[in-house]
Amino acid sequence: MLQEILGFSRHQLENGLKVLILEDHTLPILSYQVHFAVGSRHERPGITGISHLFEHMMFRGSKRLGPEEFSRIIQANGGNLNAFTTLDHTTYFENLPAGKLELAVSLEAERLSNLLLTEENLETEREVVRSERKMRVVNSPFGLLIEKLYALAYERHPYRWPIIGWDQDIRRLTISDCKEYYRRGYAPNNAVVVVVGDVREEEVLKLISKYYGHLPSQPPPEDTPLEEPPQRGEKRAVFKKVAQLEAFFAGFHVPGIAHQDVYPLLALAHILSEGKSSRFWRRFVKGGEAVEVKAKVDPLPFWPKDPALLIVYGIASPGTDLEGLEERVWEEIERVKDQGVSDEETSKAKKGLRSSFISGLETAFFRGLLGGIYEIKAGGFERAHGILEGFDGITPEEIRRVARTYLREENRTVVVLRPVSPEENEVLGPVE
Repeated sequence: MLQEILGFSRHQLENGLKVLILEDHTLPILSYQVHFAVGSRHERPGITGISHLFEHMMFRGSKRLGPEEFSRIIQANGGNLNAFTTLDHTTYFENLPAGKLELAVSLEAERLSNLLLTEENLETEREVVRSERKMRVVNSPFGLLIEKLYALAYERHPYRWPIIGWDQDIRRLTISDCKEYYRRGYAPNNAVVVVVGDVREEEVLKLISKYYGHLPSQPPPEDTPLEEPPQRGEKRAVFKKVAQLEAFFAGFHVPGIAHQDVYPLLALAHILSEGKSSRFWRRFVKGGEAVEVKAKVDPLPFWPKDPALLIVYGIASPGTDLEGLEERVWEEIERVKDQGVSDEETSKAKKGLRSSFISGLETAFFRGLLGGIYEIKAGGFERAHGILEGFDGITPEEIRRVARTYLREENRTVVVLRPVSPEENEVLGPVE
């Protein structure tokens, strides 16, 4: 089934640019995407956050386009656009009427070859990103807690720093850092262009060759993150801040996207916390013991390339003892490890995972994401062909096995939020 739905043709220009094309003439629309194999994993201390900063810089104009003019042109032609940065890659996309293919190709190629990297643009976007960090992380209820969790769980791997970066690094980034990052990270041989929709393969290749063919290849960014050693005992920390409720966040190391255990782990998270029939909701939320208890992993194709974290967190209701809540959450997980899950729970999880995934396949945009992201993170878009088969292969025995394998105390990192008064918070010092 997926071989037909995701039957991309793969091409490569002489400069190394990969091109994936999927013709679908059902509707007169197209999705044009450029995926760069550069994300926070390619950073180092001192330049953390540069990948996300560059996502902003790419909209600041080029030799031919003024600031934000790219967005205005796309929207004026009936399209929508956006970009996002992950641990492993950065993606830009435009969804447009079918007749606007050359517009998308020319605009993306323009900013790939002629981006305006100026001190003024850097300063503008630097402050935008710092404000974003303050809003999304520093001033959010649990943003700093989650950052602490990743920094503690990973000892060597670059997943230990946040995608948005540390504030002190964002402040210190220079125009020289940006130019070097742009030269290597945004080279054609480090990118995958994906076109899905009402297009003709020959026309796509002709246009991409015309607008991208002159760009020179470059030595790609280093992509050899240090291998994370097996965790040999629980790590635990306390984080104090002004807050209304107590909470804990725990991370368990699990494999990367290309591993088959991804599928039963997705089902395990679904059974534990998806919907009002889930184990966590029925035991902890329904009775008012907790505001929220969840097990979270990233859905496909956003699951990280390298070993990731399955996160379990609990937010205690007022008057609930957090230590007791945490202990009872681990008891519920031990019950899965000891007794397994039912056929009914497994069937419901599989149906939910399949339904959500198949619903996404209805859009050219999501099919493009699957092709481009799997091409970068999993060695080729063909690996996405096995997703439905992976869901179908989930069994109660496999769910129990992965719970026993990965949800062990020795493999667990826990950060506890302890609310403090504004006065004590002042004594503890500023956060940024």
